[in-house]
Formats: sequence, C-alpha cells, structure tokens
Amino acid sequence: MEMIKTEDLTKQYGRLFALKGLNLSLSEGDLFGFIGPNGSGKTTTMKILATLLQPTWGEAYICGLSIYTRPKEIRRQIGFMPDFFGVYDDMKVIEYLEFFASAYRIRGAARKKVCDDVLELVDLGYKREALVTSLSRGMTQRLGLARVLLHDPAVLLLDEPASGLDPRARIEMRELLKRLGQRGKTIMVSSHILPELADICNKVGIIERGELLVNAEVNEVMKKVRDRPVLVVELLEPAGGAPGRSADDALRFLSDQPEVESADLKKGQIAVTVKKGVTLDAYAELLPRLIAEGFRIRSFREEEINLETAFMALTKGMTA
Repeated sequence: MEMIKTEDLTKQYGRLFALKGLNLSLSEGDLFGFIGPNGSGKTTTMKILATLLQPTWGEAYICGLSIYTRPKEIRRQIGFMPDFFGVYDDMKVIEYLEFFASAYRIRGAARKKVCDDVLELVDLGYKREALVTSLSRGMTQRLGLARVLLHDPAVLLLDEPASGLDPRARIEMRELLKRLGQRGKTIMVSSHILPELADICNKVGIIERGELLVNAEVNEVMKKVRDRPVLVVELLEPAGGAPGRSADDALRFLSDQPEVESADLKKGQIAVTVKKGVTLDAYAELLPRLIAEGFRIRSFREEEINLETAFMALTKGMTA
C-alpha cells in the first residue's frame, strides 16, 4: 500500500520555488532518508504532507487520503515532529505526555498505558517525574518523538530529529528509528548530515533548491555511483627482513591481469578497479593467483561505498 504519494508537488513564493515538481511514492514500512542542505525544501515538503501548508499546485496523499479534501483524517494517521518544538516549562515528563494523550482523546487506563509504553520505547521511563526543562537536548528530542507516537500513527514525518545532538544521542536516535521501522511504521526522516541516515534507510531522496535529484533504493543509488567493483589488496610485510614480494611487484602483476582495468597504490594498499562485466567468480580468482606468485596477503576485499560518497558523486555539478 502507498502510504505517501506526491504528484508534481510545488510550492512557490513569488518567483522563488521552495519546492518544484516533487514526485514521491513510499510504501508501508519504508524508511526514507530525505537528504539536502538547509533551505533545499525538506521542511516545506513535510509541512505540506502534515497539512500545515498548502502547496501552490500538485497533489499529495497520505494513506490514500488527499491533503486537500481529508486533512483532519490525515492528521490522525501521521506523527509530525518539527526540527524545533516547544515544551511547557512547568510540566513533568509524564504530565506532558498525558496532556497530549488527552488531546488525542485517549482516556483512563488506556492513557496511562500508552504513556508508559512510549516512555519505555524511547528509554525515558526513568525520567517520568523530571521536569521537561531539566532534560538534555537528546532527551528532549526523544520526548518529542514519544509525543508523536501516542496515537500510534502509521506515518512518521521527522524533520531533522538528530539536529544539535551529541554523538551518543545521535546513535541513540538512529537505534530508535530502526526499532520504529521494524514495527512497520512508514518513516520520512530528513537530515543534512548524511552518515545519520546511511545505516537505517532503505530508500533515499536527495533534494536541492526544491528539486529532487535522486530518488531510489539505497542499493540502487550505490549501483549508480559504481558500475564495477573496486578491490582493496593489502600485503603483509616480509618478516624479519626476509625476502618477499613488494607492493610494487603486486601492482605490476595485477595491472597485467585480464580482469583488471587499473591498479593504483594508495597509502600502502592497492586499489584494483575491475573491468565492467567481470563476474564475482572471475575477479575472486585474483587472490589464488597472487598467493601462487608468492605474495603474502593481509587482506583482499571489495571496497565499500557509503551514502556520503554516493551523494558527492551523484550531485557533482548539480548542487550549489
């Protein structure tokens, strides 16, 4: 089922396009990383999907409901967490959650249970009696997430949830998002910091100046960046000054192999670019050949490519 769908979604202010022709489709259980610099259109998109902002033209659906004709029903299906949100200074954590649970018309024993459940989910149970003003930035963000989970929404729109957090709090937030994804929630999470999203998302969109440059599964994004493997070979140094084959020898040997397009020595490691179309079985044969030639191998692996590298490659010359 399509949980989020946009069709030519556009927001214009005078001659400025904050969002231009956005087309997205997210299914149930997708964890979508919305990546782009500040001012690229991420927050505008989320506010439109949350029915807090009207587009200039285009259409958007949440759980099959139009943002134009069914906004009240959409709000029952979503949990929207803005990048900055206010808290009530004189409230305890549990009072804050109970207040919003009552706004969602959750009453009696059910309200107490749901508040306890979301506190446990975001690991804030031990802070239930603390004043919200005493919480750290990371705890405040987790409290905000607990608040939007009270009515068990099917779709979560999280705008920069890790903004301003220290490294430990960022890791905790990522783990929490993973758990929510495992529960079948459809999550759109925005960030301008790429490593935050690399490990948790199955789909990514890269937006710049209101235009969606990339929209694909994470593994498809990686394939677009690299259509052939790059191997990393590291040799063991000869022990105790004993004679052995050097990295320069290995470089020359690998450069002459029929599967190899190029080989380069970088910081003591050999980067081997395999020719396009060469299969895994074929380039795996390079290892026994190296050993047969007398090279002592410390490691032989395929170079990993991360989301940050993919972003730089795919948006080269396209972003400001």
